[in-house]
Amino acid sequence: MDALQRKYAALQEILRSYGSVAVAFSGGVDSTFLLTAAQQTLGDHVLAISADSAFVSRREIAEASEYCSSRGIRHIVFWADVLEHPEICSNPINRCYICKQMIFRHIQQIAADHGIFSIAEGTNLDDLDDYRPGLQALKEFGIHSPLCEVSLTKREIRTLSSAMNLPTSNKPAYACLASRIPYGDVITAEKLRMAECAEQFLMQMGFRQIRVRIHEDIARIEVLPSDFEQILRKRTEIYEKFRAIGFRYTALDLLGYRTGSLNEI
Repeated sequence: MDALQRKYAALQEILRSYGSVAVAFSGGVDSTFLLTAAQQTLGDHVLAISADSAFVSRREIAEASEYCSSRGIRHIVFWADVLEHPEICSNPINRCYICKQMIFRHIQQIAADHGIFSIAEGTNLDDLDDYRPGLQALKEFGIHSPLCEVSLTKREIRTLSSAMNLPTSNKPAYACLASRIPYGDVITAEKLRMAECAEQFLMQMGFRQIRVRIHEDIARIEVLPSDFEQILRKRTEIYEKFRAIGFRYTALDLLGYRTGSLNEI
């Protein structure tokens, strides 16, 4: 057994110790892998719980629901009205912490209503290198992060996901739409809509790993440097579409795509 298989075996051992588990499920690479590992280990004693909100794209919710349906996994989607929470909308640097408190309070209640008292989520080892205030909320609520416990990195999770034929093995990294708005700038439904529409348009053009950050009336596009040439070839079409969405200016970030770029300031 190689090192990666030993990690997977250790993950299954942890999951087995729960008896039953509710998985906070976004439909991304990490939570899909964790949910699948949980089903393989615990069978029907697994519940997927997804938080739908203005921070989540319609595409992500649809993909999460489709995955659970295709695998016969019990799945509950609940609505989290994040925009009704003034402290979240004011977008402080600990916004993620406040939001995670709200989300996992609901998840705990839903899991308890189904007789499940172990909750797991998909933070991986690499996530610990970024600024993630939401992790503190997970600790306070006693949420398990088994991928971290067995030191699985993003690359290893993708490798295992590919071996398991999961549709997310090469899925681009994603994050909630609120991460498109700089800390201190008020979050509104309109800004979230603009970010989602802009990114959806770029994806339809064939770009995969993207972010559109909003700086007042400026859209700052982050794509992989290898996509710069294609972006520039299509710059007029992109500019006109973004103008129709509501942006006055459109800019290309010369450093390219990277996670947590708004944390740099």
